[in-house]
Amino acid sequence: MSSPNPLAEAGSGPAGYTLPVWTAAAARAALQGLRGEPVAAEQPLQLEPGAAAELVAIEAAAPLGDGSALAMARCDPGAGVLDLTRGLLVWVRARWLEGSGPWLELGAGEGVGVIEASGQACLSGYARRLLEWNLRPLLPPGRRLALELTIPEGRRLAERTSNAAFGVVEGLALIGTQARVQRSAAPEQLGEALAELRQRAAAPGFGGDLVLVIGENGLDLAPRLGLPAALLLKAGNWLGPLLVAAAEAGVRRMLLFGVQGKLIKLAGGIFHTHHHLADGRAEVLTALAALEGLAGAELARLNAAPSVDTALSELEEQQPELTARLRSRIAAAIERRSQAYLRSHGQSGPMAVGAALFDRRRLLRAWGPEGARLLAAFGATAMEASGGDP
Repeated sequence: MSSPNPLAEAGSGPAGYTLPVWTAAAARAALQGLRGEPVAAEQPLQLEPGAAAELVAIEAAAPLGDGSALAMARCDPGAGVLDLTRGLLVWVRARWLEGSGPWLELGAGEGVGVIEASGQACLSGYARRLLEWNLRPLLPPGRRLALELTIPEGRRLAERTSNAAFGVVEGLALIGTQARVQRSAAPEQLGEALAELRQRAAAPGFGGDLVLVIGENGLDLAPRLGLPAALLLKAGNWLGPLLVAAAEAGVRRMLLFGVQGKLIKLAGGIFHTHHHLADGRAEVLTALAALEGLAGAELARLNAAPSVDTALSELEEQQPELTARLRSRIAAAIERRSQAYLRSHGQSGPMAVGAALFDRRRLLRAWGPEGARLLAAFGATAMEASGGDP
């Protein structure tokens, strides 16, 4: 088996692909090696049914002494994209399986997110279809394939995502729903969201209601909690400009729906939420906790926690009533700061802004005064999600 050029620079291949695409490229290269074929430095991948194949670079490939084969790809989300997968290595080890069973079995190695309830590797439907489209045609008749996926830096990087809010632990989940990276921190993404907002506001029958969802995970959870899909608009990280644009477009009731570890930034006046551009979550959490009465060593522990979710979970074990009050204070602060942001941008009109926050266990945990009214008005089953009435 031949290997690709080991001197190839990271990011020199086609740019702008999501993590499932780089994983599929490494998997295809590993399967080539398992078949005893020369491994191409650029793997032709079918990214959509019927579409022409696109060449996706891999980093290296090699046979292993036990008869399996290993291949690696290095993620490149594209120029100008702030994405934590940049330069990330993905390893895929392929081996043949004996006996009867499904054509493909997937194993989660180090750094690959697993579903906490089942221990199975967490892959989106699109990620699985990519493997189907690109691997199954190469499988010899009667053979079965096992793939072990490894992301060496995945466990560390997962701490900077909200995947744990959806029961995914131990690493990065392969949850991309398309081949191309969505530029959630780039101006192009803001333009797309603004265009969608204006189109909806101009549509006949628009009632003035909107749920601004922060992130792909929130977009998945919101309808499960009963929020109408027709009201959902994915915001990415550009919350400030979208708030102002919504007020200008005639939105009268806006619910901000997102994971508590990201939305808390708004309570500190940070209205672009990408972690590369601004953070301050620990400082905001600590200040609000102090206002709620927390002090001394407990306040210091809260400040030192690795994430907002961890901080609140640990505090809840010791002081559940205080933690509930703190979550409510955070949500109310988000609502107040959002209204202040609108006023500072010349929007002092009638748009109501509510906030609803969920945690890493997929529970809706907090809402501000306006958020409670909007959850009820929009039909969310908040009492089932959180264990109490809003």
